[in-house]
Amino acid sequence: MRKIIHVDMDAFFASVEQRDRPELRGKPLLVGGSPKRRGVVSTCSYEARAFGVHSGMSTATALRKCPGAELLAPDFRKYCAVSRQVRALFSQVTDLVEVVSIDEAYLDVTVNHLAEEDPVAVAEWLRRKIREVTGLTASAGISFNKFLAKIASDYHKPDGLTEITPEAAPAFLEALPIRKFHGIGSASAARLESRNIRTGKELKQLSLATLQGMFGKAGEFYYRIVRCEDDRPVEPAGDPKSISREHTLERDCKDLRTLRILLKSLSLKVFRMGERRGVRGKSVTVKIKYDDFHTVTRSMALPATVKDGVSLGAIAVRLAARAELGNRPVRLVGVGIGALVSADDPSYEQQEFDFVAKLRKKTSVSLL
Repeated sequence: MRKIIHVDMDAFFASVEQRDRPELRGKPLLVGGSPKRRGVVSTCSYEARAFGVHSGMSTATALRKCPGAELLAPDFRKYCAVSRQVRALFSQVTDLVEVVSIDEAYLDVTVNHLAEEDPVAVAEWLRRKIREVTGLTASAGISFNKFLAKIASDYHKPDGLTEITPEAAPAFLEALPIRKFHGIGSASAARLESRNIRTGKELKQLSLATLQGMFGKAGEFYYRIVRCEDDRPVEPAGDPKSISREHTLERDCKDLRTLRILLKSLSLKVFRMGERRGVRGKSVTVKIKYDDFHTVTRSMALPATVKDGVSLGAIAVRLAARAELGNRPVRLVGVGIGALVSADDPSYEQQEFDFVAKLRKKTSVSLL
């Protein structure tokens, strides 16, 4: 049976700042963008969380909830340097490390460089080394699959360690509120709660057909995880799977011409990022966040890579039209490419010109 550890740094950005600025320790701290520029909270200290502040909340709202909080702009160069220190420790334990974000990762320690059979001992070694090297705390979850390891790491934060054994897992999940299930979002949880499904035990009573009818493909995932089934491997980092850029507008906007220009600008930046990395995408995704924070994404798979940023912009505008762009005020727009093809791949140089030309002609997409 596999032994998986999920390591999650505690309030990472805020903890780094409190480490480096002792006067901020024990005080509410927000790390994020300015409220004057429609900023959002990247991370907040646990002192701020006590006031109901959380990551992803608008900075203006966070400051209303916690008016005495200190606000700092993020210093990503510093955070990345600390993250590299932590990842170096991971590599001392195993080569099977799947980095999820700058502050969390999965490790498969079934066989490890420490020659330690007990995964709890491995997790304790990691947490101790992280504290020694960085001065920061990390929480760790241990189990036999990724889903349960992630649930476990959240269970006793901050600075916690939780193991969910195969014997304890069924009862643990049955008692767990569905809003604590990693992978079940707030909208899905609300739908389940409307049917009086509030715990794992109640979720487990729903048939596969019922869950698929409610949530489609995600329904099968819910059916499996509540039964402790998750066979996803820990996948070491490889080439990036996508490239994207987003822009939060200073003011809500529904002017179609302005939004199209912004989409084109983001498309040019995304294409240039891909060119610098020697890749192009064979899929395009557009993200639109409206003034009520409702987010819509639209994607398109392409028969070949797009040859330039202007062509990418034309496709992005077409996709945005499917999201009713211009019908109501927009807060944020984003453009991304996926299904990346390396410059070493023969399909990188496919003749995509006819495809883009037909797309423009067929859809009559205006570049403005």
